[in-house]
Amino acid sequence: MKQTIPVVGMACSACSANVERKLCSLEGVSSASVSLPGRSALVDFNADVITLEQMKKAINDIGYDLIIEADRSVEEITKREFVRLRRTTALSWLFSLLVMSLSMGWLGITDKSVTNQLALIVSLANMIYCGRSFYIVAVKQLRHATANMDSLVALSTGVAFLFSAFNTFWGEQVWGSRGIEWHTYFDASVMIITFVLTGRLLEEKAKDGTASSIRQLMGLQPKTARLVDGDRLEQVPLSTIEKGDVLEVRAGEKIPVDGEVVWAESFMTADAAYVDESMISGEPSPVMKRQGSKVLAGTIPNQGKLRMKARQIGEETALAQIIRMVQQAQGSKAPVQRVIDKVALVFVPVVAGLSLLTFLLWWIIGGNAALPHAVLSAIAVLVIACPCAMGLATPTALMVGIGKAAEKQVLIKDAAALERLRKVNAIVIDKTGTLTIPNQNIDFTKADALPLNERETLKPNARNVMERLQREGIEVYMMSGDKEEAAAYWASQAGIKHYRSKALPQDKEQLVRELQARGKTVAMIGDGINDTQALALADVSMAMGRGTDVAMDVAQVTLMGDDLQSIADALSLSRRTVKMIGQNLFWAFIYNIVCIPLAAGVLYLFGIAFQISPMWASALMAFSSLSVVLNSMRLKWAA
Repeated sequence: MKQTIPVVGMACSACSANVERKLCSLEGVSSASVSLPGRSALVDFNADVITLEQMKKAINDIGYDLIIEADRSVEEITKREFVRLRRTTALSWLFSLLVMSLSMGWLGITDKSVTNQLALIVSLANMIYCGRSFYIVAVKQLRHATANMDSLVALSTGVAFLFSAFNTFWGEQVWGSRGIEWHTYFDASVMIITFVLTGRLLEEKAKDGTASSIRQLMGLQPKTARLVDGDRLEQVPLSTIEKGDVLEVRAGEKIPVDGEVVWAESFMTADAAYVDESMISGEPSPVMKRQGSKVLAGTIPNQGKLRMKARQIGEETALAQIIRMVQQAQGSKAPVQRVIDKVALVFVPVVAGLSLLTFLLWWIIGGNAALPHAVLSAIAVLVIACPCAMGLATPTALMVGIGKAAEKQVLIKDAAALERLRKVNAIVIDKTGTLTIPNQNIDFTKADALPLNERETLKPNARNVMERLQREGIEVYMMSGDKEEAAAYWASQAGIKHYRSKALPQDKEQLVRELQARGKTVAMIGDGINDTQALALADVSMAMGRGTDVAMDVAQVTLMGDDLQSIADALSLSRRTVKMIGQNLFWAFIYNIVCIPLAAGVLYLFGIAFQISPMWASALMAFSSLSVVLNSMRLKWAA
């Protein structure tokens, strides 16, 4: 079975890679995909072999937590953690100001020994109260022979603190007696923790925005329902509703489950209510609901009231399936992310090695007199290296892109489909039900006697979208099982140059093969069982949300409404998302390539006395992660 499980405690790409590697190593787990910005793991496992409790214990052992308890909400936990992080960050800034004041002599204490000892106490308090989580996680990681960003912070601040503590008590005896100038670096230890915490605080706030789309979908689910019990009406928790229960929903209230109308009334129509389904289908006009009509969870009667019999509840509702599809898509990984995860696993050990090499080179070149500088250089390298930016580059853009698509009534099943969409240069589209809407009021025996334009109508924006796609260089082919005359007419009405009539399912499949043989990346758009062969073969398969379950099961992309503008939206969003991923990865890699040598002091080789200090290194590291998240958020802010 596949299940999306919330994960808390992850701070960088090495964290998510470690969680994923641990899950995949467990017997009974077929595959696992962990999303850092989504704070979740999509796990495919055999429940007969391994339980959620066993997975939770394994993840707890390496310093993270799976939220599997029904009474624990990841939103509440995240909110509580954010408040704690904000309080801790504020306290760390207070400690930093105290240490800086002592170091700069602003408090009027002239005795260097007293100043250093007070700075030691404040720095130790900062490490215990504000930086405790770094050291706890680092130790857990070390026990399992892994490392992450917390390991780098713990190592760099630990070295700075211990070196400064040594100098506080024995600096004059060891260095001063040999004519070597010595200093303490408690300010570096404190400021590193402060800047890292500040960066995480800002990053968490920004990451929270990338998940707003899924929260909007979840917000469509009401917490309670009005149960009809004979002549009584009772407000009950949604979790207590069972199939067959009769519920009453009034104007402005959210329909709690999927079901069938048993009674309805409104001031406009005595036996019907009008329901706004725009949040599910994208249709702007309210839909009339009479006895026997189907209604969906999350939709809202805006005129009248109705009573309904519950048919699908809990995870079976259409809304729950949409939420699950979006969560799984946001948790899936683009092919490039697999490579980045492998890099993240070795990144921290490599950086630790570079830090040690930096220390040794400065010490060898400068001797004992350069030892303090060698220590600071090694600390700067540890701090400035940032696997977070690399790890966030792809998933944050994907989360925002897939969430933005859901807002436009486009459901994308996985990251690979979103990535392939941008390459589409040929589209095969079914006519009836996909390009056009059949007139349901016509007796099929009389259809042939009616004018073509009375049998069906083009879907909203069909012509504009088809013409736009063709202007962009995308070849569009309409496939229809209808007669030549009808196919030619509707192709002309839609502005489509290429069409085929009297098409059978195998003809649609054959056209997809022909286009692929010509080197085209083909998207197939259909709505029925007769389209499934072509949908399964196409590079990208798109199904209409009002189509058959079979078509939607095969499709990688589902278009929930009748407005074909969603086709153009999906292609445009794919291009922008992949472009954003490229920008994020470029920044993440360039940042590390440029900043690590600068922190090591490479410019001294060219006679330039410039080097990034540990304090500035921690600030730059925080900024690099934040910039990637904010860049991804531009997708959300765009129209």
